Amino acid sequence: MGVWNQTRVVEFVFLGFSGIPYGHIYLFLVFLAIYMVTVLGNLMIFTLIQLDSSLHSPMYYFLSHLSCLDICFSSVTVPKILVNFLCQRQTISYNQCMAQMFFVMSFTGTEAALLAVMAYDRYAAICKPLHYPHLMNSKVCTVLAFATWIWGFLDSAVHTALSSNFDFCGVNQIHHIFCDLPPLMKMSCSDTHINEMAARIASLFVGGGPFLFIISSYFFILSSILHIHSTHGKCKAFSTCASHIIAVIIYYANALTNYNRPSAGFSLETDILVSTLFCIITPMLNPLIYSLRNKEVKGALKKVVESLNITTP
Repeated sequence: MGVWNQTRVVEFVFLGFSGIPYGHIYLFLVFLAIYMVTVLGNLMIFTLIQLDSSLHSPMYYFLSHLSCLDICFSSVTVPKILVNFLCQRQTISYNQCMAQMFFVMSFTGTEAALLAVMAYDRYAAICKPLHYPHLMNSKVCTVLAFATWIWGFLDSAVHTALSSNFDFCGVNQIHHIFCDLPPLMKMSCSDTHINEMAARIASLFVGGGPFLFIISSYFFILSSILHIHSTHGKCKAFSTCASHIIAVIIYYANALTNYNRPSAGFSLETDILVSTLFCIITPMLNPLIYSLRNKEVKGALKKVVESLNITTP
């Protein structure tokens, strides 16, 4: 055992697609399509917000950060998966694995905090409309937005620092398609009690804290909407929250499944599905949610398309 403990793993092998010996070209095309939709969709949202002055408001400022976040989130995992398909080697170096895990967890924590900030923005707009310009001025929005990034990166730094002390006893096979904390803890032969405690505490504060804040915000929002007399006013107030509510449900449903696994763990197939839904599909869905359900975004897109048609000879 002493000899194994001194054997430092320099490369990991992903076993996530080991049960699919053929058809990797089709998987490559599927993941490439998902990545292209994710990047182009979120880039479209970000660009529209920058170009259209009608979208220069706190709600869309935070949405632009969400779009950047989703591009980063997807770019941490999918390009490496695509390269491995092309090279026909499902491997990653130790340092790249630690870096990938760090950014995956950073963006996970950042998105939880950002969704909470977006809920506060909706609370201020609906429950405190007269004070809204003061509560959500440009300085406050900038501080809140960048605080969410710091929140996520600090949380991830703790987990990555603890994980860097893992012993793998020469085992380098990860039953996953990218590096994340749960599969690395599962394959480690060292005592992971501290890591498990840190993960539970993070789930409670980094994930649960923002979630409780979102629930509280929407409790007050719902109370204010019910006091609006006109049906049109109620529908208009609720419509500004609908996309955010859908994004919150999708994010937390997948996050809870991904990071609160049963003690026995999932089967490899279920594990891959859960992680793919959370880290790869969710970033693709956000621009679809905010563009298909948002009249202002669709209006801004229509204006850009019309302006391009006018300038085209």
